[in-house]
This record gives sequence, structure tokens and C-alpha cells, in this order.
Amino acid sequence: MTKLTQKNKAINSFLLHIHPVKVNEEAIKFNRTFGLGGINVILTLLLSVTGILLRFFYVPTPEEAYNSIVLLQENVLFGKLLRNTHYISANVMIVTSFLHFIRTFFSQSIYFERSKNWVYGLLLMLLVLFSNFTGYLLPWDQLGYWAVTIMTNMLEYIPIIGTGLANLFRAGTVVNETTLINYYTLHTGVFPLLFLFFITVHFWLVRKAKGVLVPPNSNTKLVNSNPHLVSKEIMVALIVLALLFIMAIFIDAPLLDKASTITSPNPNKAPWYFMGVQELLLHIHPVFAVFIIPLLLTGFFFSLPYFKYKNLNIGVWFNSPKGKIVTLSATLFSIILTFTLILLSEYILKFAEWFPNLPVIINNGLFPFLLYLTPVAGFLYLFHKIKQINRVEINLALFSIIITSYMVMIVVGMWFRGIGMVLIW
Repeated sequence: MTKLTQKNKAINSFLLHIHPVKVNEEAIKFNRTFGLGGINVILTLLLSVTGILLRFFYVPTPEEAYNSIVLLQENVLFGKLLRNTHYISANVMIVTSFLHFIRTFFSQSIYFERSKNWVYGLLLMLLVLFSNFTGYLLPWDQLGYWAVTIMTNMLEYIPIIGTGLANLFRAGTVVNETTLINYYTLHTGVFPLLFLFFITVHFWLVRKAKGVLVPPNSNTKLVNSNPHLVSKEIMVALIVLALLFIMAIFIDAPLLDKASTITSPNPNKAPWYFMGVQELLLHIHPVFAVFIIPLLLTGFFFSLPYFKYKNLNIGVWFNSPKGKIVTLSATLFSIILTFTLILLSEYILKFAEWFPNLPVIINNGLFPFLLYLTPVAGFLYLFHKIKQINRVEINLALFSIIITSYMVMIVVGMWFRGIGMVLIW
């Protein structure tokens, strides 16, 4: 009995290192955070375990990488399930990280003492994307080889440093054996260490900011972390793991033919989470698609907590009822605008033919950029005049427009682009 008591005390002590002794009852309601932060931790642990197991079978050379994957799937007990679990967990983590990102913003949880955590959260999301991207090449099949080729080729359009940057990411002028070894090192060594560091800082800052943010006028009743919070975390963990294993049974990780440096797939597409960038390249000059627009968006996202605001309702979803209307309206507007511009660009707008004497960066870059920017500015101006929206609500609208546009371009690129990247129905 004494040993059992000591064991319970040890477990409780460990849990209290992760959580405070007591937490706000409002903060642990599922619809406050939807458990997204905890789900990402579960996925991180699962990816670490499955990744370590995969290392026992994987050979990081162009000659053996593909064969080692085939051997794993066909000759190793539960080998296919292992790879499927790793693949599905990685893709689900992109989705949950993205949902966590928009949840944090829309619940107004990025200001004041939480602004640093917003920055670390953005860095973590970038790490998730780059970790998935480096893992994409490791099977050394047609899908991974040419997807990485597309993405690294895009970098060459960055002014001045583009070619050098692309060669750095490829470890040469083309994707080669050194690229594979470098990506393997990044995927299994460098990025996991960076992820461990940033996620530790991220959770420490959450703890320092006194946990999940709740609206100022909400219930202030405190309850013990164990069992009120811990029991919910365990339940969510079990549900997530069950769903992932069920998906891994029925959904196979893709594996095309062994990579060929001569013949590429048609259509030749980037990883799904970068399909928005590839779709954008079909409509606007590469300098805008891979440099100017990403640079502007990165600056916007990282600077969001540091603008001067009035009438901030910290912890309140969409800041106010007006903010909710603005967000929903901006989302609908963005869906219609993005689809419309894609169709116009595909079938009607021919700026290069209309203005052949202008530099290509003007008629295929600046003009399409302004064609998108002008209605967005008009929408924001109209809402500012009619609804008297403030800076917080303008940022809500702009954030919604940007995110929705990118999601629409992912959908179009994935499901409505056929051979030769022609728009199909």
C-alpha cells in the first residue's frame, strides 16, 4: 500500500511539472482549444517513435532507399502499418498545426504577454512544414523526387540569392545523392532537435502566461489539474491514437515507381501543402509568387501582435459579434474572388498579349497582383465605411481572406489540375 501511495505521488508530481496544481474550469472546456495543442504533442511523440523504428530499415542512398521501403512494406511484420502510421500522422499534424494557428488568432490569444508565444508557434508551424517536406524525398520515388525538384526550382526565382539558395537546398544544381543524405539528416536529426527546443519554449510560455486564455468575464472557478484536466487529455489521446491506427489500416502511404531523373510524372505536382504556391505560379510572375507575396505575408503574420489596437477583447472569439460577421463575410468573399480570378486568368486575362511591350514582371506580375489587391482593398474600405470596423476587425478580415485564398488554391491545384496542369472539371 505504501509503494502504491509513493507511486501515485510520483505520478502526481510529474503531472504537476507539466500543469499547474489548479486550472481555470473555463480554460479546460474542450471548445476552448479543441485540444489542438495536446493533439500536436501526441502526434510529435508518435512520429518520434515510428520514425525511430523506420530508421532500422531505411537506407539513405539513391540505390537502396526505394528498395528498403519496398522491403519494409512487403517483408517486415506490420512494416506497412508502421509506414502508414508515420505518413498519416505527419499529414494530420500539418492540419492540426494549421487549425491551432487559426484558433489562436481568432480567439484573440496573441497579444501582450502571449505575443512571444505567437512567434514561437509560427516557427513551430514552419518546422512542421519543412520536416514534412524533407521526409517527402526519402522514399526516392517519382512522387517525392519530382515534388522536391519543383519546390527547389521555385527558389531560383528569388532575386539575387535565388540560384545559390536553390543549390544549397539541393546540394547541387539538381536533386542528387547528397540532397537525399542532407534531407535525411535534417528530417531525422536537426529538425527533431529544433522541434524539441521550440515546443519546450512554447509550453513554458503558455505556463508563464497562466495557461489557456479565457474571456475576462468568464467563470473563475479553479479545479485540480489532476484529474479534471489530465483525464480529458488521456481521453483525447486515446481517441486520436485509435483514429490514426484505423486510418493507417485503410489508407496507404503513397509509393510510385523508383525515381527517374529523365521522366517526370504528368501532372508534376508539389506536396499538397505547397500546392497553393504552385497554383499561384500559374497565374503570376514567379518573383511575386515565391518572393514578394511570401515576404509580405510572413511580415504580416509575425507583426500581428505588435500593431496598436483599441477595443481588444482578449480571449473572445472574433473579438466581438461584429468581428464574427466580418470574418464570415471575408471568408465568403475570398472564396468567390479566388475562384473568379483563377477562371479569368485561365480563360480571359492575357496581360502579356495585351501589353507585349511591357516587361514581363509588370504585365504578368504587377497587374495580376493589383487585380487581386484592388477588390480586397475595396472590400475592407466598404466594411470600414458601412460597419465602422476597427483595426482588430480589419486584421480579422485580412487574415481570413489570405488563409481562405490559399486553401482555395490548394483545392484547385490538387483536384482540378490535370495533365500539363490544365484546369479540368
